[in-house]
Formats: sequence, structure tokens, C-alpha cells
Amino acid sequence: MEGVLLGFGVVLVIVAVGFLAAAILPQKAPDMQRGLTPVIFYITNPALMLVLLADTDLASVVGVYTPIALVTAAVAGAAYALFSRFVLRRSAAQTAGGAMASTYVNAGNIGVPIALYAVGSADPVVSVLLAQLLVIAPIYLSIFAWCQRKAEAVKPRHPDGGAPATVPLWRTVVRSILNPVTVATAVGALMSLTGLHFPEVLWAPIEMVGNASIPLLLMLFGMSLYGQKPLTQRSLRADVALGTVVKLILMPALAWAIGHFLFQLDGVPLLGVVVMAALPTAQNVFLFASQFRMQSTLVRDIIFLSSMLSLPAVLLVALLLG
Repeated sequence: MEGVLLGFGVVLVIVAVGFLAAAILPQKAPDMQRGLTPVIFYITNPALMLVLLADTDLASVVGVYTPIALVTAAVAGAAYALFSRFVLRRSAAQTAGGAMASTYVNAGNIGVPIALYAVGSADPVVSVLLAQLLVIAPIYLSIFAWCQRKAEAVKPRHPDGGAPATVPLWRTVVRSILNPVTVATAVGALMSLTGLHFPEVLWAPIEMVGNASIPLLLMLFGMSLYGQKPLTQRSLRADVALGTVVKLILMPALAWAIGHFLFQLDGVPLLGVVVMAALPTAQNVFLFASQFRMQSTLVRDIIFLSSMLSLPAVLLVALLLG
């Protein structure tokens, strides 16, 4: 229980710092947000992923934990997407953002202390990071890029109203997959598998830059909450409720069923799988949505609500399976 409380406490304090910064400096907050988003996306997040993967024994985690994370996210994301498109009648862009916010867990910062203290191993965290960064994120980012491309294609670029020149779809997809975070994750995995390592004079600053990613990202999210009232947009309340239910109820249930019945897990390993699935939505989803200029209110509200409600969800999982 101590690990659960520690993980959530750290997150809430740093988010509060960002919120207070925006409240004290309201005129500077937009500039800080615009500056932090590309810094995190292109520099600090890639460095963090490189460090995490390079220092992990991948062979010990990819056999069971990573497939469970992939299957769980795929089934939960499909359930959200089907309901969003065919019941709520949402656009492809809104459905994609909500689906990612409903399935992309906050393993990078909350997951690490929880896994170490509640499960006793970082293997579940690393497996989720591998699944999300090497498979799930590239798929969603490709969809985001496609949605952005469609939106820009209908906007006239010239005063005469002529349609803008479009970039080939394959190039858009490749560009989205080869983003800095995914590339850094692949390099870190390669370093782990081969045993190669950077000289200390290079590795130490990479670690320092990577360690800055989580607090910067949490502060950015806290700034985005200032002046905003979650769930005030009535048209999105059904989407937010759907995303929160998928994230905190459907995903843990799926993880338990897949881990127990398909992979024959029990005890502490099964606890680790279900706890990771019950974590709140990662703030990275908000970063990705902002980077691709998508409507991020839905994503922000799902992150906020899942963050507030995930603590009792994780505690309940630990009580039932611990």
C-alpha cells in the first residue's frame, strides 16, 4: 500500500506545482506551455525511454507480460472505439483520442514506485512501456497523423481558396512512427539486448535530461488544468464517462482474465499485471494530442478523472489479489 500512496502522492504534488505556476503567472503560462511541449516531446521523453530500456533485462519481461499488455490494450481500445463510433457517432479523430486516453496507462512515473513496492519488481512496468512505446503509441500516432492530414487537407492554404498540397499518406505514417520517443525506445531496447553502452561522459547527461521528463510533463499537465473545469463541456460527458469506465474497470478486468486464463498467471505476477492495467491514463496522451493539434479537452478530462479515481481502483486490486 505504501508504494501505491507514494506514487500517487508524487504525481499530485508536481501537478499542483504546475497549476500554481499558471495561477501565479497567468500571462506567462501559455508561453511556458508552448515551450515545454516540444522540449518534452523531442528531448526529455526520448532520453527517459532510452535510459529505462537500456538498463532492463528485456528477455525476462517480453515472454509473458508484454503480450498481456498488448492484448489488453487492443481489446479495451476496440471496445471504446466501437461504442464511440457506432453508438455515440463521434468522428474518427475524437474516437482515436478517446481510445488512446482509455488504454494508455501511466506506467512511467506512477507505475515504477507501485511496481517496486507493491509487486517487488519493475518487470510489469518495463513490459507495459515496451508494448506502449514500440507498438501502441506508433499505431495511435499514425492515426493522429492521418486525422491531422485529413483536417488540413480541407483547409485552404492560399487566399484564392485553392486546396493545399497534400503529403503522401505513407510519408505521414512513417514520420509519425519514427518519432523521437519510439526511436529512443528502440535504441534502448537494442542496447539492452546487445549489452552496448554509451561512455559515462555521455550517459550521465542523458540520464539527467531523462530524469527531467516526468516532472516537466506533470507540471505541463497541471498548467493545462488552470482555468479549466473538467466535465463542463456537456457534449463530451458521455465520452469521458466511457473512457473512464474502460480505463478503470474494463482494462483491469481484461488483464485479470487474460493473465489468469490464457497465460496461467497467479499470485504476485497476476497482481502486477492487473495493477498496471488499473493505473490512470498517462499524461503523454495529452502531449501527443497537443503535438498533433487535436481537440484535447476529451483527453484532458479522461486523464483528470482517471487520475482521481484510480487510487481506490488500484487499492481495491491490491486488496483482492494481494
